[in-house]
Amino acid sequence: MNLLLLSLLAVQMHSVVPVIHSLKYFHTASSQVPNFPEFVSVGYVDEVQIVHYDSNSRKTEAKQDWMNQITAEDPHYWQRETEINVASEHINKNAIEILKKRFNQTGGVHIFQWMYGCEWDDETDEVTGWCQTSYDGEDFLSLDMKTWTYTAAKHQAVPSKRNWEHDKAHLDYQKYYYTEYCPTYLKKFVNYGRDVLMRTELPEVYLLQKTASSPVSCLATGFYPDRADLFWRKDGEELHEDVEHGEILLNHDGTFQMSSNLKAEATADVDGKYECVFRLSGVEEDIITKLERRSILSNASHEDNLSVTIAATVVAVAVLLAAVVIAIVKRHRNKQASYHPAGCPTAGDGGTQLSERMTAEG
Repeated sequence: MNLLLLSLLAVQMHSVVPVIHSLKYFHTASSQVPNFPEFVSVGYVDEVQIVHYDSNSRKTEAKQDWMNQITAEDPHYWQRETEINVASEHINKNAIEILKKRFNQTGGVHIFQWMYGCEWDDETDEVTGWCQTSYDGEDFLSLDMKTWTYTAAKHQAVPSKRNWEHDKAHLDYQKYYYTEYCPTYLKKFVNYGRDVLMRTELPEVYLLQKTASSPVSCLATGFYPDRADLFWRKDGEELHEDVEHGEILLNHDGTFQMSSNLKAEATADVDGKYECVFRLSGVEEDIITKLERRSILSNASHEDNLSVTIAATVVAVAVLLAAVVIAIVKRHRNKQASYHPAGCPTAGDGGTQLSERMTAEG
């Protein structure tokens, strides 16, 4: 799961990036996982979930009301998406069995995951794409979109690498999908959800400390979008040492949170010298919080408030992990079909010929 977690838990360095929009799909095919669907598909635009399918419901559903605008130009969109996912469900059950043979496995819990999608810079119009897969938590196969070749992370993936690289029709479609198809629909979805995706929400900022000798943590939570920065200053100068920057995490309500730890004791002689600065892309004024002992929430003086903050963090991490594990799907590739990502190849071929091609590879 490390590959997908790294993709979702992207560490934000000290810089405010340009406006880059993303369309991501996370999928997981699984076998013998108790109380969990064997097939799930989850899609996101700018980290906002837009679509969901699983093998229990057998229905592709919009997770945002604005996604239903697609039916104005394509009335049968959701029905066709469901049909594609149902077909992909059967394909991926066979794919798991082929992978088990390649790895000399019999029973037990097994998970095949993949992530693919594209990004679009609305300032430069630059487009990039990615396609990565993993099996049982370890990297398996990835597509290099500079050379349009595959990287096999395991020797069991080498037959798949050879097979896909010798399939000119497949590579031509991959180029088409990641350079034209995916960006076209990303732009379409961003336009549908502009009021939500392009909104600005400022955070609440808290100073937290476990004990008097612990680092002081500056937590900003409830902001949107995730193009933000959080850093410490001393006497007006930005600190680069004795500071530990945290990750941007997704809250349960679709907003974000991040933290930055200052490795200094909050004693009387530092009052007023340090300040935590939150900066959000598109907002001119920074949110500045002075470091003063009276403003720090600690276990001793503000146990209730701190508990609420910690609970919110735990919920955010749980939701983030769920978004990764709940991803399951192999998309059926068809240019003439409704929008449905080409995805990454599993272990053999895509579409209705997947099982046959994988079996032929051995």
